[in-house]
Amino acid sequence: MIGSLAELLRRAWRHPSGGGKWGTVALLLLGLAALLAPPFLQDPAAMPDVVAGATPPSLAHPFGTDQLNRDMLARVVSGGRISLAVAGLAVVLSLTVGSAVGLLAGYLGGWIDALLMRLVDAALAIPRLFVILLLLVVWERIPLAALIVVLGTTGWFATSRLVRGEVLRLRNEAFVLAAEGLGAAPRRTIVRHLLPNAAGPLLVAATLGVGDVILLEAGLSFLGLGIQPPAPSWGGMVLDARSLIVSAPWTAIFPGAAIVLTVLAVNLVGDALQGALDPRSA
Repeated sequence: MIGSLAELLRRAWRHPSGGGKWGTVALLLLGLAALLAPPFLQDPAAMPDVVAGATPPSLAHPFGTDQLNRDMLARVVSGGRISLAVAGLAVVLSLTVGSAVGLLAGYLGGWIDALLMRLVDAALAIPRLFVILLLLVVWERIPLAALIVVLGTTGWFATSRLVRGEVLRLRNEAFVLAAEGLGAAPRRTIVRHLLPNAAGPLLVAATLGVGDVILLEAGLSFLGLGIQPPAPSWGGMVLDARSLIVSAPWTAIFPGAAIVLTVLAVNLVGDALQGALDPRSA
């Protein structure tokens, strides 16, 4: 077992595949661009010359403009800010719920464990996308906060099983038994001893979950069920570019490339973290 979270991150950074380094650098650049660049770019909603329509990339518009003459670079960067925020918050919510259920099931055991895991098994038997579509069709225009809650509360089931497995593995370790023997309350044992030692697998699940949510949000936006206009989103931009694929391909290429690059970077980091957790790589 890796001694600390810092050691896990160091091993992931030094992973022989190099994915940890390249993925981390790419994510940092994407995050900094989404966080810091919008004030220095054009207004993503500005339409200076609607009659001109979509114009190809140029010095004034490095990514070109869309059919409403809106700057594509500004829209891609602003869409990245929204997509990354949605993915990050949804994953935090799903990890919080999944960790709580997994910790309770693994530590308490008995009928509580059986009940919680049967509920999780039943939820896993239903495709997540089907559940999300059922929830979203009741809204004509879903608020951004509601979308985050829907994505977060439908993605914790696998996390709960992962945490439960880690707790069952750690339950009879010497440091847990010592804490209980010294009179530590169950809550203290869970929070101070079990949860920190399950942080490694949770970090891997969080990293890979961000990529899944980005793809899911982009797909929902492409179907018109995700982030609603005029707020820019990568999936929504690809949807808007359907009729321009031949005449103005840059309107689909740049948001599509942003999705691919972000998910690839997240998966590279997740694979490096997973490799760092593998005892055979020690």
